[in-house]
Amino acid sequence: MCDQRPSLIMKKTFFYNLFPSKAEEKACKVNNTPHVVTRELVEIRNLYPTPKIDLQKPWQIKKKITHDDIVVGMLMIPFFEMFEYILRYWTLDMAKILENDCSVCVDMWNITKGDVLKKYEGVSVWLRTVCSDDFALWCIELFKDRGLGDGDEIGLYWDPRFSYLVFKLLSQVGS
Repeated sequence: MCDQRPSLIMKKTFFYNLFPSKAEEKACKVNNTPHVVTRELVEIRNLYPTPKIDLQKPWQIKKKITHDDIVVGMLMIPFFEMFEYILRYWTLDMAKILENDCSVCVDMWNITKGDVLKKYEGVSVWLRTVCSDDFALWCIELFKDRGLGDGDEIGLYWDPRFSYLVFKLLSQVGS
C-alpha cells in the first residue's frame, strides 16, 4: 500500500451559492438583474477514507483511447475521476488554478513494461478544465512516442508521494 496520511488529505468539492444574501438581493433589485448562482472550489473533510493505491494494480483511471483523443493529443478525464483520484492530493490553491480555466503543467512517468522509463515534464504535459466540467490531459509527445491507437487501453494514477502522474499502456489493439 502507498504511504498516505488520510487526516491531511481534504476532499475538494464545489460550494454553490444558491441563495443571495440580503445585500446581493438589494443589489439585484436596484440593478433589475436576477441573482446568478455561483460556485467556489472548497475543501471538506473526507466522509470516506482516501482511496488507497495498490501498487500491484494502481490504475485508478482506466481509459480506452478514442480516435478523437488521438487527433487532439489529449486524454479526457471525467470530473469524478479527476476529483477523486488526482485533485484530492493537490493543494486547494493548485486545484483552484486548474478550476479557473488555467492550464497546470504536471510531470508524468511512462512505466509501460519493457520500456525504458520516460519522464514527460514541463510544457509537454498539462491538465486543463474543458467546457463539460471534465478535464483534459494534454500529452501529444506521449501519443507520438507510444504510438497510441484507437482502442488501446491505458491506465493512470496520481502518485501523492512524489506529486506526479504515472502512465501505463495496459493493452494495445493489434498486439
